[in-house]
Amino acid sequence: MKGVVGTVVSNKMQKSVVVAVDRLFHNKVYNRYVKRTSKFMAHDETNQCNIGDRVFRLQFYQVRLDPSRPLSKRKHWIVAEILKKARIYMPPSPESLSDLSNKTVAPGSSS
Repeated sequence: MKGVVGTVVSNKMQKSVVVAVDRLFHNKVYNRYVKRTSKFMAHDETNQCNIGDRVFRLQFYQVRLDPSRPLSKRKHWIVAEILKKARIYMPPSPESLSDLSNKTVAPGSSS
């Protein structure tokens, strides 16, 4: 079975993630390339994956999935490696905002 690369779309389960894998195929009737998405459940033993992480398989990049024996009814893949971590926005804490306001100097004041 061939490996796949995809993006984590759900990590709400314990030790499991859902990975969306995009593929292109050529439609001969319309002579266009069409994008299709497949979703695979994968085993994430250490719960390291977050939504938006890219998962990779074999020679590709992002989050990597390797095929395995059936682990449950729908889970036949294992997260091999995380190729690109998602950038998660962390709002500033109230303490850091108060520190910034104390350090700012009023415009026009000469010191």
